[in-house]
Amino acid sequence: MLRPRSTGPSAGLALLLLDAVLALAAWPIAAGLALAGQPAEARPDLFALALFPIACLALLYASGLYRRDALLETRRSVGRVPFAVLLGSLLATLVASLLPPPLGALDSVRLLAAAVPCFTASAAVARGLLFALLRRGAFERRLLVIGAGARAHDLVLLLRREAGTLGYAVALVPEPGDAVDPRLAEDASVSILPPGQDYLAIAEAFGADQIVVAPDERRGLPMEALIACRTAGFPVHEYLAFLEREIGRVDIKRLELGWLLFADGFTFGPLDRLLKRMLDVTASAVLLTLASPFLLAAALAVKLQDGGPALYRQRRVTMGGRVFEIMKLRTMRIDAERAGAVWAQASDPRVTKLGHFLRRSRLDELPQLINVLRGDMSFVGPRPERPEFIAELASKLPLYNERHVVRAGLTGWAQVNYPYGASLDDSRSKLSYDLYYVKNFGVLFDLLIMLQTLRVVLWPGNSVR
Repeated sequence: MLRPRSTGPSAGLALLLLDAVLALAAWPIAAGLALAGQPAEARPDLFALALFPIACLALLYASGLYRRDALLETRRSVGRVPFAVLLGSLLATLVASLLPPPLGALDSVRLLAAAVPCFTASAAVARGLLFALLRRGAFERRLLVIGAGARAHDLVLLLRREAGTLGYAVALVPEPGDAVDPRLAEDASVSILPPGQDYLAIAEAFGADQIVVAPDERRGLPMEALIACRTAGFPVHEYLAFLEREIGRVDIKRLELGWLLFADGFTFGPLDRLLKRMLDVTASAVLLTLASPFLLAAALAVKLQDGGPALYRQRRVTMGGRVFEIMKLRTMRIDAERAGAVWAQASDPRVTKLGHFLRRSRLDELPQLINVLRGDMSFVGPRPERPEFIAELASKLPLYNERHVVRAGLTGWAQVNYPYGASLDDSRSKLSYDLYYVKNFGVLFDLLIMLQTLRVVLWPGNSVR
């Protein structure tokens, strides 16, 4: 008998829905009280009022409050809410003030005074509800893993550290004759079931929500037993595809080229590229216009610091392996690379005092907006690497050159998910995110990454999933 199963929403998505419902329920009441007594002609249009919950939800997302780390760390999550709500309310006020009457007619002071406590309170209540549900195990998923070797151990470890689903009850079914990984044998958080190939009966007895096929050796795997699970309503996933969806990156350690070849993704239609280019030009032109006073002031400060050039040009590699000159505000000493190109470091002694500030605030990256307008870079994409390092990285990291099928980016999926680093190991980790981005290329994905970049700017160093 077919039993359709649903894994349900993740905790992050559930929190977003809670925030939206509570904000939309509370905002009309708060706005009505704030505008009570005003003449009808002085009241803002409904469109202007709707900007407030939309902007606040966008800033809550941009602040990283639906990510795994924020959901697991209650105090830090709640502490960010008022700041995100204030930014969202100010953004809504700014946008509404630019709209022509009657759309933009509003008493900004009274609405701000209503919006900030209203959305802060609704977001706090939403988080209280979510954390109560988490304590009751509402988002725990029951995962049946076929295999109990090294691959299964990696799966359990990565899910525990990085998965978007916060809780998994995991049961492992070893293949007959296969050894159980000793690390799993000592792990009290997982259940190791007796070997068997009646997977349907095992899944029903365990109450599995999903099945993941992760044996170390797939030859001889009873496909009929797995098909029986699939037709009975149990979602059956392959190891790499399941991990990609759950952790938001491609597992480089166990990457199989055959899986990558036949998996979905890597589609770049003309419309996709056109929309991406339109987004690049619009976003970079607007941001460059708004940031020009800060950029000019920072450039002057760099010039006055030691009399050297304000801008620093460096050869980097972009789409198709083309080399271009990236532009940044200079943050290092004039003679920083007198001995040749070297890897940058998190605490690089060559960086000046002003350079440290420019890097922390990301002001040094602003000239790259000109590269985006020129078409050398995109707003979102893999970060461009120096040609001096490309050959070395490509020789040691499989599929490294696949990063170059799209334009290099000012920000990217790796930048919002992985802390700063410049070494071979860091490049390997970043590649896992870059491949995920290239594989799942899309304008909507770009917009989400652009929003999350705000979190990296405001809270540098806190970019681990």
